[in-house]
Amino acid sequence: MTAAAIETSGLTRLHAPDAGVRELDLQVPQGAIYAFLGPNGAGKTTTIRLLLGLLQPDAGRIVIEGRVLDARSRQRPWIGSMVEGPSLYPHLSGRENLGIAARLLGVGKEDREAALRTVGLEGQGDRLARDYSLGMRQRLGIAMALLGRPRLLVLDEPGNGLDPAGMADMRTLMRDLVREHGMTIFLSSHLLDDVEKVATHVGLLHRGRLLAQGPIASLRRQQVRIACDAPGQARALLDAAGYQVAGEVGGVLRVEAAEVDAPAINRQLVLAGIGVMQLQAGQGRLEDFFSRMTGAEAVA
Repeated sequence: MTAAAIETSGLTRLHAPDAGVRELDLQVPQGAIYAFLGPNGAGKTTTIRLLLGLLQPDAGRIVIEGRVLDARSRQRPWIGSMVEGPSLYPHLSGRENLGIAARLLGVGKEDREAALRTVGLEGQGDRLARDYSLGMRQRLGIAMALLGRPRLLVLDEPGNGLDPAGMADMRTLMRDLVREHGMTIFLSSHLLDDVEKVATHVGLLHRGRLLAQGPIASLRRQQVRIACDAPGQARALLDAAGYQVAGEVGGVLRVEAAEVDAPAINRQLVLAGIGVMQLQAGQGRLEDFFSRMTGAEAVA
């Protein structure tokens, strides 16, 4: 059996009685884009610092690609990471910034140029870092994380501050890293809508505890989305019939139900005199999963 990229058991680190992480049992498959979700303050960055050895746990175990890590570990798997944004020298070019990091890591010019190509900055490497857009700085930070060609990449909120075009570029880059370079990506974020477009697996952290994890498709319930001329009346009717209405956006109801239930739902609404303009079955949104598990509104 192939070892998981990341596996933890009982991982605990407390900063205060109500701060830190408690008894985390993470399972991150190799080749996954694993989105580690939760609101600000949930403990995502603490977990990442534990995985990278920047903090030591109070209890529990961390296994990276089959190797147990602890404070006595002399050899650690090579993990690429970008935590809280890249640290750049603005008066140096992108290539020079990358060269400094390469020398510190003991890797050569070939690795530096390969990293620039991978993130699509080979044609911008001689520009000063201060002239880079935010998206380019984020990509340069990922290039630094790729030095040494790690198999595991850990990213802490890589989408912070990016505009929609920048986020789309970041998603494309992550998919390419997995598909073309065989990497595993552990991605922390609170931006549910963006994560939903790229993640293969999800773990939900809330108040320091892991509430759920697994393939994203298995965590999102089936939904029937209904556009009708009387959403309030329709909602009351469906509630009375035992269906769970997950929410309403722009007059469109999201009802947690399987595709096979759609004809019966449509029939009940029509018989009640409600005009149905559109009815569509599909998977629910990640935001609905978040709200259902935490009992709170998602941060998106």
